[in-house]
Amino acid sequence: MEAAIQELGYRPNLVARSMRTRRTGRLAILIPPPSSYSPTRMLAGAVQMAHAAGYASEVVSLEGGAEARTQRMLELADSGQVEGILSLAPLAPTSEEAVAGRAALVVSGDYDDDMRAIGELADSSPVADLIEQLAAQGHRRFLHVAGSQQFASARGRKQVYLDTIERLGLESAGVYDGDWSAESGIEAITQLPNNSGVTAVIAGNDLVAAGVIRGALNRGWQVPGDITVTGWDNNPLGAYLNPTLTTVDVNHEELGRRAMRRLVTAVGGSLPEPAANTPLNTIVWRDSTNTPRW
Repeated sequence: MEAAIQELGYRPNLVARSMRTRRTGRLAILIPPPSSYSPTRMLAGAVQMAHAAGYASEVVSLEGGAEARTQRMLELADSGQVEGILSLAPLAPTSEEAVAGRAALVVSGDYDDDMRAIGELADSSPVADLIEQLAAQGHRRFLHVAGSQQFASARGRKQVYLDTIERLGLESAGVYDGDWSAESGIEAITQLPNNSGVTAVIAGNDLVAAGVIRGALNRGWQVPGDITVTGWDNNPLGAYLNPTLTTVDVNHEELGRRAMRRLVTAVGGSLPEPAANTPLNTIVWRDSTNTPRW
């Protein structure tokens, strides 16, 4: 038999086999167009987890909103070429019912229809940890330069900031509602009175923090000598700023791994038991924070 197979150059028809067994060893990962959002780190974690389970993964970028993405997803499920689909972008609420029996489906609930962080990705609790540690170092008066309030993550960080300041009996020079840009960080610091007494700034993200640092330097203030600054996102450039930036690292890879683990389980695949729960957010302490001079 083996000799005949080799002589004839026979190759199994994988499409026919998949239609018969419904097992293709392939999974699809749906992402929105790169022009609107780039889930590179989540995607890397998802692909890594799929490969660890022995599956090939295919990345598909889908145009349109949730309804259009859902229609394309159903077409992909009907093709019989994949056992399961992981969507990193929102789909229509009825998508799981619509795809039932065609392919397993997992929708990552980390973004809304406009690809703004929600759910666990919008967890703002590290803001409290930042303020608590800075208060322990002697900082008493703070400023928060927030991101756009259209984002749940920005609203959450603002609320945790206000709650923590009140809980610890600290002082706040207010909240500057920015737009995630470095310019908003510069403007917030430029508008501070000379006698504001602020020694620590909690910035909405690393780009805002970079603007805060530039604004402070423009005023002749030293960072962290005169003012301490923290960011969020752990942008790689933060490790090369002068001073290096204290920030919050968001483990997007872990988000992707968790979502793909759910899909692998749904299609009947097997994976080793996960290690102890990996934290999603971790504070990275660097040189932009220090004890206040006064």
